[in-house]
Amino acid sequence: MSKSLPEGGKMQPLVEHLLELRRRLVWTVVGIALCFLVAVPFAQNLYAWVAQPLMSVLPQNTSMIATDVVAPFFVPLKVALMAAFLVSLPHTLYQIWAFVAPALYQNEKRLIAPLILSSLILFAIGMAFCYFLVFPIVFKFFASMTPSGVNMATDIDKYLSFVLGMFIAFGMTFETPVAVVLLHRMGVISLAQLQVARPYVIVASFVIAAVVTPPDVLSQMMLAVPMLLLYETGLLACRIIKPRQNNEAA
Repeated sequence: MSKSLPEGGKMQPLVEHLLELRRRLVWTVVGIALCFLVAVPFAQNLYAWVAQPLMSVLPQNTSMIATDVVAPFFVPLKVALMAAFLVSLPHTLYQIWAFVAPALYQNEKRLIAPLILSSLILFAIGMAFCYFLVFPIVFKFFASMTPSGVNMATDIDKYLSFVLGMFIAFGMTFETPVAVVLLHRMGVISLAQLQVARPYVIVASFVIAAVVTPPDVLSQMMLAVPMLLLYETGLLACRIIKPRQNNEAA
């Protein structure tokens, strides 16, 4: 059975698509810029909050250092920009949704909307897990391993790069259930195949953890174990959600 056009009954010209894309991009940038302007006055406080997990384990009278002249100015601004991007993310996702929604069929809208929402929530949970659980444990471990006579003074720019990398790693890790459900729903891989692939997923989880985390077993375990648990969560969700071809046949 042939499908009707998603909306409007006719194809839109390419120029109209490009104009709509430009409009959505402009609104996305405006949203991020407004959030950034609001966050700039609190940039120093935001950086202090980001640095708190490390500062809490450093010895008294020990602080971070800035090896670059402009780092004390630009690093807090980077944190403010990161906060602006995260706060405006729902608005950004809405602009993406508003651009692609007219080209989607009703059943595709019912699938994509929950996936976008769950992806946003899971990414935020991953960052929170990293900040409130992983950072205190890992930084305390690193501080306890510092040799006698060595002052653990970390450069603020390198610390921010480390924190951003860990946030992205854990945020993407917590997207595992969404990826599993999406592959299953699209009919790319069946539930039985996902279950058979479990041993390979275990190996891949520890390999990925070894690549994206610091070279210590503790950090790798705290990334690999949640990834495996989230994979199992995705398998449970796949038992409820049927593949696309089954729904079409019905």
